[in-house]
Amino acid sequence: MNNNRGSAADSGVVDEVEKTVQSEAVDSSSQDWKARLKIPPPDTRYRTEDVTATKGNEFEDYFLKRELLMGIYEKGFERPSPIQEESIPIALTGSDILARAKNGTGKTAAFCIPALEKIDQDTNAIQVVILVPTRELALQTSQVCKELGKHLNIQVMVTTGGTSLKDDIMRLYQPVHLLVGTPGRILDLSKKGVCVLKDCNMLVMDEADKLLSPEFQPSIEQLIRFLPETRQILMFSATFPVTVKDFKDRYLQKPYVINLMDELTLKGITQFYAFVEERQKVHCLNTLFSKLQINQSIIFCNSVNRVELLAKKITELGYSCFYIHAKMLQDHRNRVFHDFRNGACRNLVCTDLFTRGIDIQAVNVVINFDFPKNSETYLHRVGRSGRFGHLGLAVNLITYEDRFNLYRIEQELGTEIKQIPPHIDQAIYCRQEGIWLCIGGNSLHCSWKLLAVAEDVFSLNAFISL
Repeated sequence: MNNNRGSAADSGVVDEVEKTVQSEAVDSSSQDWKARLKIPPPDTRYRTEDVTATKGNEFEDYFLKRELLMGIYEKGFERPSPIQEESIPIALTGSDILARAKNGTGKTAAFCIPALEKIDQDTNAIQVVILVPTRELALQTSQVCKELGKHLNIQVMVTTGGTSLKDDIMRLYQPVHLLVGTPGRILDLSKKGVCVLKDCNMLVMDEADKLLSPEFQPSIEQLIRFLPETRQILMFSATFPVTVKDFKDRYLQKPYVINLMDELTLKGITQFYAFVEERQKVHCLNTLFSKLQINQSIIFCNSVNRVELLAKKITELGYSCFYIHAKMLQDHRNRVFHDFRNGACRNLVCTDLFTRGIDIQAVNVVINFDFPKNSETYLHRVGRSGRFGHLGLAVNLITYEDRFNLYRIEQELGTEIKQIPPHIDQAIYCRQEGIWLCIGGNSLHCSWKLLAVAEDVFSLNAFISL
């Protein structure tokens, strides 16, 4: 009898030991998957509170699939930004969202992560559609989805106007879980019956204000008819005009409203203007190129013709330069976008085609060679620098005719655009810890090296006196 009791006691001890060992094995396993990840080196550059003023959450707090977490960490994301903290948990509940946040604060991941999490890999159907206003943004967004979901068996497709409709139709006969594209092309494919959206439970509208302009809104309203009644709609933008409110009232069900816009412009962007005559602009630009510490720059013009002429002038001055605009062939646009993003060239001249959502982390200077006509365009242009809380510089070349626009845009955005000083301290757009410089900027495979920022400042007296 006593022996039996002893055996039972021993058995209980063994069970407890086995449970402890199994528990430790699980803990060890959970740590092992992180140790095996190919995580890029941490970004040590200074960041503003646009992305650092968080609640302290971690991506693991959202109980995401391990394979998705692997993609998130290998993408270089360390912890959620404020817009991601607000959006991800709400989106995972299935609620509609109307989110307003600054450009360059992590909006794309704020909807891509819940979209990838909610997709059933075993269901061979389109379950998420992400609408964007431009082809370049469609390519960029689809790439983010592929990178975040690379450990998941999720098929991502991108479709835009200007590409082969036949190729898109053939692609849709293969498995597609997540579709990224422009409204007109997706509507066209839906009407032809090849893009079946009856199982699409999530519709994302990035740059929603632009998507609800007269150019796109009719297509979007038609497209919604192809979706199930129980769909979830997520709308993201930096600006929300009246058209967005009207659309929200008609199509969103008790949306969760997120507004992280205490001010419109990014905190890390320093803005200057310089009064010049039209004929002096190229000379002023040359002075900026020679004096500023440019990693990569985007130069905006107000017309296609001026883009091509300015790009030619910049090349004649001896600086590497690409240009891009809406009248170029799509293949050419794709190649320019890809090459500039990969550091093949230091400067890009473009129209407002390139203002929406384009995220190129290496851009630290934006120059408005032609000043924009309205505050919305200005906001999106300068938002191409200072991405994800980093520092950036915006320089505006102002003619006599632009002076009233300058004042009006300052008032509407509640921001201050200062006159360019005789000396610009590099620390305001290249933090003292270091800046990323492109070495060998004319090669496609550009190598990057972290260089220390020099202490000295430079003079723009010649520039100011023009």
